[in-house]
Amino acid sequence: MRFLTDVRTLQLRILELEAEHRELDHLIGQLQQEGSRDELQIRRLKKRKLQLKDQIAQLQLQLSPDVPA
Repeated sequence: MRFLTDVRTLQLRILELEAEHRELDHLIGQLQQEGSRDELQIRRLKKRKLQLKDQIAQLQLQLSPDVPA
């Protein structure tokens, strides 16, 4: 039963991170479309977005470890 709880917790965390990733993508797009001159803010948002992508990938590996057949 503990395994199922852990899997569900990982899945929920992935969904949360994916939602934040999408929000950042949307925000970055808006700022660029508006011609924002705040390049530092855009760079920070892009860095955070990349960190989220890495976290998502790590959690997904935990859900389906690379086990040779």
